[in-house]
Amino acid sequence: MGYLLLPPLAEKPSAERQAFLDGLRERGYEAGRNVIIDYRSAAWNAELLPDLAAELVARKVDVILSAGPQATLAAREATKAIPIVMIAEIDPVESGLVASLSRSGTNITGFSGSVPGLAGKRLEFLREAVPRVTHVSVIWNPNNVAATAEWKGTQAAARTLKISLDSVEVRSAEDFVAALPRLARRQPGAIVMIQDTLTYVYRVILAEFAAKNRIPAMMAGHAFAEAGGLMSYGPKISVLFRRAAHQVDRILKGAKPAELPIEQPTKFELVINMKTAKALGLTIPQTLLQRADQVIE
Repeated sequence: MGYLLLPPLAEKPSAERQAFLDGLRERGYEAGRNVIIDYRSAAWNAELLPDLAAELVARKVDVILSAGPQATLAAREATKAIPIVMIAEIDPVESGLVASLSRSGTNITGFSGSVPGLAGKRLEFLREAVPRVTHVSVIWNPNNVAATAEWKGTQAAARTLKISLDSVEVRSAEDFVAALPRLARRQPGAIVMIQDTLTYVYRVILAEFAAKNRIPAMMAGHAFAEAGGLMSYGPKISVLFRRAAHQVDRILKGAKPAELPIEQPTKFELVINMKTAKALGLTIPQTLLQRADQVIE
């Protein structure tokens, strides 16, 4: 099988890749013994993904796991025949990847991390934690169609909450590094970073920057709050990777991706870092703490 991803492939598996390997092991597959995983990493060079996807197709792999929206789009362009199991923060229907969530109708199945309403929910939680916030800087990658949709959702929620937004567009590592000094000068009331494959890598850097500049910050994955960010809310992506192993198993046993549904996250985690809240001088309401899945003391 092929495994296509945008980030560099570290020697030690990421939490997501380890979850996928664990999921395979639960179903009787062990890499190197009864399944060969052919990894192709673009090492952040998105323009390489089409060629890497073509390499997997040329090797006639039985199935391709595409990790992230850019990888999924590249795999889709490379083959209409080899089954693709995607894990992507993307609306697969709106982007034309599948006919419907209930039955893909194409060679693509898997998981969509894009769920309507999540962007607004994050802004609501942030307002509860920081009641006086009126201005929020939003870091996002406009090259990602899923991030664009979430930016629009954040804008809609901001209008309802009467919060003004500052759009901080980052298309590359260089953009992200350049954005931080500008944010330090602006001193927004809070920062929200819309998660995608690019921005996720900089979660620790953002958490450290926000702490140094005393700015409340929020992102999707629980790893952001664990790294020192104030809050996080979103699906646990490692669960989707583990579930993806089940989809791969079904396909290897003869299931057709066109007849399989696209699954969406059903469990969402609100994580609050109380050490960060205290350092920022924030008093988190008990009503919000009671709704948290994890409180980091």
